[in-house]
Order: sequence, then structure tokens, then C-alpha cells
Amino acid sequence: MHDLSDAYMDYLTVEKGLAANSITAYGTDLASYISYLADNGIQNIRDADTTAVLGWLVHLTRQGLSAKSRARHLISIRGFYKYLIAEKLISANPLKDIDIPKTGQHLPGVIPVSEVEALLNSCETTTSKGQRNLAMMEIMYGAGLRVSELVFLKVVDVNLEAGLVRVMGKGSKERIVPIGSKAKEAARLWLDQGRPMELKHLSSDFLFIARAGKPMTRQAFWKIIKKHALIAGISRPVYPHVLRHSFATHLIEGGADLRSVQTMLGHSDISTTQIYTHISRDYLIKMHQAFHPRK
Repeated sequence: MHDLSDAYMDYLTVEKGLAANSITAYGTDLASYISYLADNGIQNIRDADTTAVLGWLVHLTRQGLSAKSRARHLISIRGFYKYLIAEKLISANPLKDIDIPKTGQHLPGVIPVSEVEALLNSCETTTSKGQRNLAMMEIMYGAGLRVSELVFLKVVDVNLEAGLVRVMGKGSKERIVPIGSKAKEAARLWLDQGRPMELKHLSSDFLFIARAGKPMTRQAFWKIIKKHALIAGISRPVYPHVLRHSFATHLIEGGADLRSVQTMLGHSDISTTQIYTHISRDYLIKMHQAFHPRK
């Protein structure tokens, strides 16, 4: 089974072109499933029937996994079996009659424009690190980037004259996203002043750097966001993806059409983008209740 798993990982990497983070997640879920089968005396993937798969789902439930986590595991395994069927390595799919666990609708965290401004204003632009932190947050909020897309940006990916950022998204899909004047100003200040000071005699292709010219990590950026949220006096939890969610929500609240937001976010399916319309609907209800004379 491990040989089949390795072949599937190669398929996802080479044929499907999935990003490294996605490959790791699929590999972890698949390894967990294979381990469960082996622990229950199943050494050949062809011997894993629907009963075995249901037993595995019960096992995940007993481990305390939420419906959302179980759904993710099942999606990973479903893809594996589709691959085996396509390659004619098995003839029957034991998952064909098993439904994805209901997860309910999860609304992503969003902060209002006033708190975004407070977060950005918390950066001290007289220091190189302050200039870097401001540029990172301005570009993330200005272009709606994922944190992994932000930290892997290279200098050549940013065209400040045109106000555009080239992003390599999930599945190695490239997209071009515009940024506004504030993000351009912050990026220019970082490139002209802060970045040369941080690099000193070193060189790097990456736009945002940490110690010794190394690229910023996602974990380090999370700490930066947390620190500036505290400085800004924001009481609710603020993490990197909140800026991406806020970007989408504020655009829709401002009247942007869903297709444009979908393109800027890099969503392959518009149904993923539609979740932000629910957030905006809640916003409109709150505004109506707050300001309508006959609330």
C-alpha cells in the first residue's frame, strides 16, 4: 500500500501540479488511513471494503476529529481511490456510497475597515522592520493574498509602476492582482530604505526578508500580525488570513462583483467566494438595525 501511496503523491505533484502544502496534507491523511488498515489486519488495498472505511471514520470520530476534519480526511482518501480506479489498480471503489460529513457553513474571521487602519497605523515606519511589517500587511490586505503567497513573493513579482503583483497560488496557478496607492507607497519605502538596511551586504530574490537575508516564514508573519494587533488595541483574534478575508468582504461591501473578487482571490470555484456574500449580508443587517429610523 505504501508503494501505491508514493505513486499517488507523485501523480499529485507531477500531473496535478499541487502545491507542496497540499501534497503534505494529502500524504498525512493517506498515511493515517493506511496505518489504520494495517492495524486492523488489512495489508492489501483491495481488501478494504466499505465496512472498513466506515470503521476508519468511526475511529476518526473517537479520536475527537470534528466533522470538518473528517470531511478533509475523506476527501483525501476519495481522491486516492479515484486515482486507483483510473489506473485500473482496483476495480471497485468502497467510498462510492459514503457521503462527506456535514460541516455546516464556516464564516471566516473579518475585521472592520477601522481596525484594519488601526493595524496598519501601528507600524513604526522610521525603522526598517517597521517598514517591512507595514509593506507586508498593506500588500496582503491590498491584494487579498494567502500568507504563503505573501512570504514567497519575489522582488520581480511586484510592478509598482503598474500597481500589480504577480502571485503563484494553489496548484502553481499564476494570477495578477492590482494593489492600491497605500500598498505601493509602503512597498516603495521598504524597497528603497528598509530592505537594503536589513540585507546589508547580502542579496536575496525574496521581497520580504528576515534575519540573514532569509525569506520570512509564515510563523514569523503570524507573530508580527499578533504583535501589531496588540499595539493597535484590537481585542478580537487577528491572524494573517483575517486580512485576506477582510479584503474580500470589504470589496463586496463596496459593490465589487463576485467574479472579480473570485479572480483576485484565486478561487477556482465561485462557490468558495460566495461565502463572503453571507458575511456582507450580516453586515447590511447590522447597518440597517443600527441606522434605520424604524429598526
